[in-house]
Formats: sequence, C-alpha cells, structure tokens
Amino acid sequence: MTATVADLIQRLGGSGPRPAEPPPFLIVRPEDDDDRLTSYRALRRQAFVEQQGLFERDDVDEHDGEAHTVVLVAVAAGGGVLGGVRLHPEGPDPRLGWWRGSRLVVATDAGAARGRVGAALVRSACVAALDAGALRFDAHVQADRVRFFTRLGWQPVRPLAGPPFGHELMRWPVDRFEALVTATKSALGPLLSGLVDAGDGWCGDDGVPVPGSGLVAATDAILPAIVERDPEWAGWCGMLVTAHDLSAMGARPVGVLDTIGAADAGHAERIVRGLRAGAQAFDLPVLGGHTTLGVSGSLSVTGLGRCARPVPAGGGRRGDVLTLTADLAGGWRPGYRARQWDSTSGRSREELAAMLDAVARAQPHAAKDVSMAGIAGTAGMLAEASGCGAEIDVAAVPRPRGVDAGDWLTCFPGFAMLTADRAGAPPLDAGPAIGAPVGRLQARPGVRLRWPDGDVTVAVAGSVTGLGPARRVALTARHCSTVVSFELERRSSR
Repeated sequence: MTATVADLIQRLGGSGPRPAEPPPFLIVRPEDDDDRLTSYRALRRQAFVEQQGLFERDDVDEHDGEAHTVVLVAVAAGGGVLGGVRLHPEGPDPRLGWWRGSRLVVATDAGAARGRVGAALVRSACVAALDAGALRFDAHVQADRVRFFTRLGWQPVRPLAGPPFGHELMRWPVDRFEALVTATKSALGPLLSGLVDAGDGWCGDDGVPVPGSGLVAATDAILPAIVERDPEWAGWCGMLVTAHDLSAMGARPVGVLDTIGAADAGHAERIVRGLRAGAQAFDLPVLGGHTTLGVSGSLSVTGLGRCARPVPAGGGRRGDVLTLTADLAGGWRPGYRARQWDSTSGRSREELAAMLDAVARAQPHAAKDVSMAGIAGTAGMLAEASGCGAEIDVAAVPRPRGVDAGDWLTCFPGFAMLTADRAGAPPLDAGPAIGAPVGRLQARPGVRLRWPDGDVTVAVAGSVTGLGPARRVALTARHCSTVVSFELERRSSR
C-alpha cells in the first residue's frame, strides 16, 4: 500500500481539510523492509519508553508478532521514516471485524510537518482497517490527543481505566451497513408512498397473500449485470430467491411465471437453462411467462405458493429472540467474492426442501429471508416492519469457516432465514442449515451490533426501507382461505 494524503481523503469520503500542496512523504507498508520496521520500533521506544515512561523497558507486545497485524510508516522523500502506526484485530477471533489502531508515533525531527504526518497515518490506518474488513475500529488515545482525533472524524466513547492511565477510548465510525442499505433499500419508502398499503398487514414482506385464494404471491428481479455476464446463474438465482421468498411466508411452492429479456436466442437459452435447473431443484415448476429478444438482459420471476397461515415479516414483538438459520456449506460464487455465497447449487432436492419447509413447520412470530441488504440489513427490515429495532450479537452469528464477519453480514448468503419468536421457542428444523439465536428485537429503531466486550455500535441508525411498520391484522379468509381450490394449467403465454 502506498498512498498520498489526497488519496486517503478521497477514500474516507472527503472528510478533513485538503492539503494545499502534496506533502513530501508517502505512507507505505514496510512488510519486507526490515530497516523501516526497525526505524519505526526505535521511534516507538523513544516516545513511549524514554520520553513518556508508559512502559518500563520496551513497548513491544503480542500484537507485533501477529500475522494479521498491519504496520504503516510515513517515509520522507529521502527514504527516512518519519513515523508509523499499527492496527490489529481485537479479541480471540481475528475475522470478527473488531480492530484497534495503536502505537501511533511521529518523529520529533519532522518539525512543522508533524501534524500532517500524524493525520496521514491516522487516515491511512482507517483505510487499512476498512480494507481488512473492520466493522469496529477503536483507538486508545492519550487525553491531550483527543481533540486531534476528533478533528479527523473520530468519536470519543469513554475514558479508559489504566494502565497506561490518561487514555480515552475513541472510535472511527464505520458506515459499511449504512452504505449498503442506502444503496439497496432506503429509497423504497418515499418511492412507494401511496402505492403500497401498509394497512393490510403485509407491508415490507417477502410476499403477499392473494385475497380469497389460499395463495401467496412473491416477485423478484435479478440484477441486469448478472443476467448479462452470468445468464445460467441468473436463471438459478431467479428461482432461488423466489423459492426463499415463498418459504419466508410459510408457503409451499405451486409454480412461477418468468419474464426474460435477452439479446438473442442463445442468450435467452442460457437463462432458461438456469431456470430449468432451479425449477427442478426447488420443486418450483415454470407455469408460463414472456420472452423478449433483441434487448438488454433482464429477468424477473413471480412465484405462487399455497399457505394456510402466512408468516409475516412484521409479526415480531419487542423482546423476541432473533434467530439466523443459514446453510454454511458451499463457497463464494466465482466472480462474486464477498458478495454472493453459493450454498444451494450443491444441495440435493431433498436437502433444499427441508430448508424451504422450515418456516411453515415452525410458525414463528416473524420471518424474512436474507436479501441483498445482507443479514444486518434484513434484520433491520424485519424489525422495521415489526415496529422495532434489532440488536445483533456479532460473535453469535453462524458463519462459514474462514469468512470475515463483515463479508458474511453484508453478502447475499444463499439460504439464510431470519426469524423472530418468543424466548425458548425451538429453532427451525431446517435440515443441513445451522441455526442460532443472534440477538433480540428492541424498542430503539435501527440495527445495533453487540461485541464480546459488551460495547454496542450502530450499524444502521434508523429505518432500512422507510416503509414503516406493517399494521397487524387478524388473519381471515380474505388473506388465507383454504376453502377455495386453485388450479393452473401449465400453459405458456410466450
């Protein structure tokens, strides 16, 4: 990593004053440069042992030898080291996303540039922490440096009990979850105002009961970029997300209608290949649809399922336990690392059925399948529809071995279902999927993360969609009639 101050300010969203001219130093990682590491260690010893007396003999600790620790140094034009900083994971799980910066030091002979060097090192550490997957980034800051860190966008948390004494816990605000829900969900409320009736009790749900039919309908569109670059996967995902939406409502599949747009018949055939595979795997037959050729790639799928007692996303109550049930098998879809987890394409039809039937069997207070807003964003959507907020225990979230918590909480995770139910309710019986309580619904809106040391950080400050809570209504024949029979001829409107 090599960066100028202007680079760092741009990465961090433009906060802080821009330098009038490029400074005469660069921020680099000295992993393979023993001389630079030695110079940085010497500056630390001089500042923290000899001048400030914070340590008796040496300030080297266990973090200096850890594989995940990142060291950054400021190097002058002539090659000399002007200062440095390190950052490292906190706690026993280095992939949990809890990081801390420490041992920030700037050489006294840096003169008038000391402040600029220090600021560049702090900004570099923030960028490196984000790149490492940090969801929480802390620093133990000496009391006389709190104002300096505050000007750089850090937030004071509380004074720390020593040793060393005279330090304040400060935190860099990580906006990874807020940025994701802003990009994917936050426009929905204003956009759909007056179109969607929250009064029917299903606002914010994955599907909706069709009045008087005993059916639930759900619809989804696949990102056009996926349809263009990976048509078979797009077709599979169209069936996958539709099956999951019906499953979250407690509905068993009847069939789907699809709408395909493609440049030519060859492109359309590849989409159909994925749809066909998904129809067989998820027991979700294609009943009909529409195809248009000579256009950009697109795909939407509308599913129908049969359900006597739909499970709403807005049925959660304050104090309900939030449970995540997820299939941890599989791996990152090639080309979509840290964004899409493929746990379904390697499962048998029987294994998929066991997972998809889980909500219908359990009948929790509320359920929602994890969408492109990720686990944290989807928890916020369920909580919002329930008129609540959510708190998630980061360390309790089941996740695949070797996967960073930040990636897992923000990706599309294949099969993953969030449910809210009373304390002591049995977990979902979902075949190969693993379930665990991961938090609770609470009064405060938004989504908060609870960490192993008991600290709580804000993931999403307010509502996720802006649709607000669904007004709960009694389930009557208008919503879930089981008397009216329904049959569909398997004909195509193509």
